[in-house]
Amino acid sequence: MRRRRRRRHTHRWPRVRDETRRPCQWRTRGEMIKNAVAYLMVRFHLLPPPRAAPASTYRRRHHHALRLPRPASALVRPAAASMSTTAEQAVADQKRALRIEVRRALKALSPDQRASEDLAIQTTILNSFWFKASKRLCAYISCYQLREVDTSKILAECLPSNPEELAKDLYVPRVEDKNRNMRMLKITTMDDLVKNSMNILEPSPVDASGNDREDVLSASSPVDLFLLPGQAFDRTGRRLGRGGGYYDTFLLKYQELAKEKGWNQPLLVALSYSVQIMEEGLIPVNSTDVPIDALVSSSGVIPISPAALERMQ
Repeated sequence: MRRRRRRRHTHRWPRVRDETRRPCQWRTRGEMIKNAVAYLMVRFHLLPPPRAAPASTYRRRHHHALRLPRPASALVRPAAASMSTTAEQAVADQKRALRIEVRRALKALSPDQRASEDLAIQTTILNSFWFKASKRLCAYISCYQLREVDTSKILAECLPSNPEELAKDLYVPRVEDKNRNMRMLKITTMDDLVKNSMNILEPSPVDASGNDREDVLSASSPVDLFLLPGQAFDRTGRRLGRGGGYYDTFLLKYQELAKEKGWNQPLLVALSYSVQIMEEGLIPVNSTDVPIDALVSSSGVIPISPAALERMQ
């Protein structure tokens, strides 16, 4: 009978998987006991706590990003940002609802009432000393389909047909894109206007000679007056636009330019039908909304800001 050969037994510590380390590494049971003893000694203040390895060393050793605990300030920021976003959304919803109400009220105006208020508003402006004293102004080209207050008589006064008459430098808006970029370009006649894709009149970028029209932001002299459209207004200076943000963006640019140049700020005057004037506090605003200086309706001029009270009375 064949005798079995007895193997020499060499004692080795069995290797176990340590689930507490990443990436997964194998450690002997002896190492685990050694670490446990060290932990107890630290726990009972017999040894100083071990120093943490630098993050860069850990990354190089384990080839993966180190995830450190986030500071308390970082945990607060998302909550604050969320609150800010919620507030902005609430303001946007309120503006949207108010626009719907104002459009409904404007639609209910009869053509005769609109014509009557158009005439009264334009007459008030044309007879005012602050309009007559202005030499350069920006004004919108009214659109009947959008139910804006008519400005045709004002524009005609700024662009007289007789070259010998003293005219005003007139700049009118041209929308460049859908990113709130708008320019105010100088025109000398109503023939300088062309219809855009929305069937709204605006200046062509070049004149009949092929030269670029003068941009008010590049002009060497300041404008005295802005005549502004809008959807709703109140007697504290709040203005609600159509939601594109074009006028607010442009006005902020021009106000900053005037500040840099040391110019007087222009008067911001809005033209409004009676149904567009809201009670105080009904128009929601945010930090990018530019307040107006005065309001002109069929009832007359409503100066609001200190500048308007000084220059319009």
